[in-house]
Amino acid sequence: MGNGAKAQQKRERNAKEANKGGQSQKKSNEAATNIICQTCRQAFFVTTRQPALEQHATEKHSKTMADCFPTFGK
Repeated sequence: MGNGAKAQQKRERNAKEANKGGQSQKKSNEAATNIICQTCRQAFFVTTRQPALEQHATEKHSKTMADCFPTFGK
């Protein structure tokens, strides 16, 4: 088996993988966004920390975190 045969096998393997289609992360990202601001309905990832949510509530809405995210931490 020469280098030409290996290159052809690699081309065939890459073509087969390309036909499978792209792997979208849209579904997994939607599943990970379950913290939602009750004022503007903006979604935040599950991993978002309390300081970032407090900043959103005070700077965007001039409200407390409890007003915008009543279910956070429960």
